Parts: sequence; structure tokens; C-alpha cells
Amino acid sequence: MTTSASSTTPPVYPSYRYAPRHSSFPYTSRDFLREDESPDPEFYPSPRFVTHIDDNAISLLREYYAHNLPSSGRILDFCSSWVSHFPPVLEKKAIQSTKGEEDEDSLQVIGMGINERELAKNPILKGRIMQDLNTNPQIPEQLRPLDAATCVVSIDYLIHPLEVLSSLRSLMKPGGQVHLIISNRCFPTKAVGRWLRVGQQEKLNMVGDYLWFAGWRNIEVLTICDGQGDGGGWFGLGSPDPLWVVRGKNVLGEVEAARDEHKEL
Repeated sequence: MTTSASSTTPPVYPSYRYAPRHSSFPYTSRDFLREDESPDPEFYPSPRFVTHIDDNAISLLREYYAHNLPSSGRILDFCSSWVSHFPPVLEKKAIQSTKGEEDEDSLQVIGMGINERELAKNPILKGRIMQDLNTNPQIPEQLRPLDAATCVVSIDYLIHPLEVLSSLRSLMKPGGQVHLIISNRCFPTKAVGRWLRVGQQEKLNMVGDYLWFAGWRNIEVLTICDGQGDGGGWFGLGSPDPLWVVRGKNVLGEVEAARDEHKEL
């Protein structure tokens, strides 16, 4: 059984439970067309050793992770880069794993991305997988079993989100969660078309739709930072970057596991 990384009282985030709005997956291939349809690795050939959300958002994300990611097991950070924004306690455990210091309480973090030099620089990664999910949306079977998964400000670039998230759920332990981190920053020529056409609330509900039709349940939308106020943004100037988490749980996996246990009895 995995537990969260922090023993302190977790923050209470404004949140709401996603409610299904459609009887079938409502999006067509046109919704996922992009201005720049060139292969993503060609768009991203050189490493970008920068962060794509501001320091305030990074700090809040680390705090969220500290209370909501498991402290042991295996986590997939997909669409990963040179930094995963894990809190120090998880970073320490993950780095120990990369050095071969493993036991039943160890934490492995696997990174999946499209820039080899970025992944190589990320110190917490036990394993690195070079894979463009827009050309191959199937998560490798050898990653089974996963305890959790994260994706930071990249869900808007996936042109096959249903296939990716369905594949991910098939590898997730019963009760495991996926945490999709969303802000208002993106490379607009690479974001899917519908993402650019709708408002922020619809973006969040759209990601909820992705999860629902991929089989995830107990889907929640949490506001980590509403982007209001001063003292955020780049170099502390302007408003802080907003940050949301849309997360889902492999409840169907729990049902299947309980059914198999009953059969054994």
C-alpha cells in the first residue's frame, strides 16, 4: 500500500467533481488539428532548460504533489522534461532509487518525453523513454504496474488523448491516480485546435471528458492557484500563473481486482 509523501495537513483546494456531459466521446479529428502539423521532435530538437510555469506555481505544485503522490512504488511522468517539480522528499527517494539504493519502500520515477538531452538532465528519473505520444499513443507494457502518473502542462498537445489515457489506465494499479496539470501557457502552434478556441472552464471540462471516456472515474478538478493577485509571474512581476489539476482514479481496476479476489475465494 502506498502513502502520500507528506504527513502534514494538506491544503484544501477549491474543487468540483466532474460530471459526464456526453453519452459518447464528443470530439472529432478536426478538434485535434494543429497549426503546425510537423513532427513534434522536429519542433523540439534542442533542449529547453527553462520552466514553463512561474516559481509560485512550481512551489504550489510541489506542495500538491507532496500530499497527493505516493511515497513509494512507480510513477510515470509523461511528456516529461529536465525537471518534474517533485517535492524534496520525493526527489530524495527517487534519486536514491537511481543509485540502486532500493527496498520495498523505494520510489521509481520513469520519464517519457521527446527530447533526449532534457530527460538525461532530470536527476530523479530511474528510467527514460523516448516516445512521441502523438505518433505512438500506447504506453509501454513493461511499465506495469504503475502507482500514479503525472503530466505537467502538456495534455493540450496530445492529438490522441483518449488512446494515451486508456493505455495508461490499463497499466495502473487499482486505485492509482493520474494527475494532469494545467495552466494557461502553451506553444499555440502545437496545441490542438479546440484548446485554443474555448475558454478556461471548457478546457478543464474537456480534460475531464478525456479521462471519463478513457475509463477513469472519481474525476476532480482542483484549483491550485486562481492566477489572481500580485507578486507572481516571471521575476515576481504581474499576476501569478494559474494552475489546475484534473485527476482521475482507476476505480474500474479496483472493481476488477475485487472481482478476481472473489473468484479465488
